Amino acid sequence: MLKILVCVSGGGTNLQAIIDGIKAGNITNTEIVGVISNNYGVKSLERAEKAGIPATVLSPKDFADRAQFNEAFLAKVKEINPDLVVLAGFLVRIPEEFVKEYSNRIVNIHPSLIPSFCGVGYYGLKVHEKALERGVKITGATVHFVNEGMDEGPIIAQKPVAVEDGDTPEVLQKRVMEQAEWVILPKAIDDIANGRIEVVNNKVIRKA
Repeated sequence: MLKILVCVSGGGTNLQAIIDGIKAGNITNTEIVGVISNNYGVKSLERAEKAGIPATVLSPKDFADRAQFNEAFLAKVKEINPDLVVLAGFLVRIPEEFVKEYSNRIVNIHPSLIPSFCGVGYYGLKVHEKALERGVKITGATVHFVNEGMDEGPIIAQKPVAVEDGDTPEVLQKRVMEQAEWVILPKAIDDIANGRIEVVNNKVIRKA
């Protein structure tokens, strides 16, 4: 049984997709053992409570500096002791020591087709604003393992989504969530839980 910890910052739609996927049997051999939010009073915490999942708030604002927050964050993760950490809209830079300790055990969902519209400053609605500004016809979402770089880890899965005339960032964001994020993140977790993929030379290989 793969024990996963889901880290969130806001509404928690991807958290809900994971909860629903486990309940529906689309994600097998998996249980959510905890949720960590860096913000108080967000919808994610309601979703966790409703599903009976232990949730913790760790806000950088509650610590004297980022080093103290990083230390508390790492300590909490160790206490929860997950097999896999899922960053589901977690808008916090992951400490380097945490990435090293959990190498190839942290996955992130990003709302674009990496390497497009990713890296520093590209998060949430900003990704879709930039995609529309650039006039791309296809966007999408990417699930990847997390390494020391920003959105640079081995790619697990991607799914394209069409950009339509008249799209606003909000409309495009919703379509990318529904057609890509909520599809490929649960599938990636299920693949990891059932040993279907491995990382070789910084690339994800699907086992036969």
